[in-house]
Amino acid sequence: MIVTLIVLCEVAFWVLLALGLVLRYPARKPRLGAAVLLCEPLLEVVLLVVTAMDLRNGAQADWKHGLAAVYIGFTVGLGHSTIRWVDARVAHRFAGGPPPVRPPKYGTARAVHEWRVAARWTVAAVTALALLQAAVWYVGGDGDVSSLRAWQQKMLFVIGINVVIAGSYTLFPKREPARERGPAAKR
Repeated sequence: MIVTLIVLCEVAFWVLLALGLVLRYPARKPRLGAAVLLCEPLLEVVLLVVTAMDLRNGAQADWKHGLAAVYIGFTVGLGHSTIRWVDARVAHRFAGGPPPVRPPKYGTARAVHEWRVAARWTVAAVTALALLQAAVWYVGGDGDVSSLRAWQQKMLFVIGINVVIAGSYTLFPKREPARERGPAAKR
């Protein structure tokens, strides 16, 4: 049941996003579109409540409960930026908005961009870690929480990978290629 609900929440996320953007741009009802987009967090609340009820009713804590916590964490950490990313492209394509801003490619600006991306992923993983820890405490010492602990290790890995990627752009910044300056540069 939990996995089905996670899939339904993901589908509902994209349906609400599409509906909100259709209302916002082609229907020219920006307030109604924004109201629909603000309903997105309700999906995570429903998933959280159902997962807690499932554990409360005696379900063994397993990978599905961990996946629910991770899904909620990733929606918290990455949902807003995903909505902004899609909104900028829809506004440009269908409403005459400015072209979406591309991330910088080189130097310090790219490193700063990568640290911002890492921060979003870290927020997602830390949120998931907190929810997983709450589930561990909720289950208590009597239940098997090894699957929840395994998800926590995966979230620490996600944080580590993102810090390594951002750090690599800081320590080894990508340099802008040298532009050729005529025939002398070709030698």
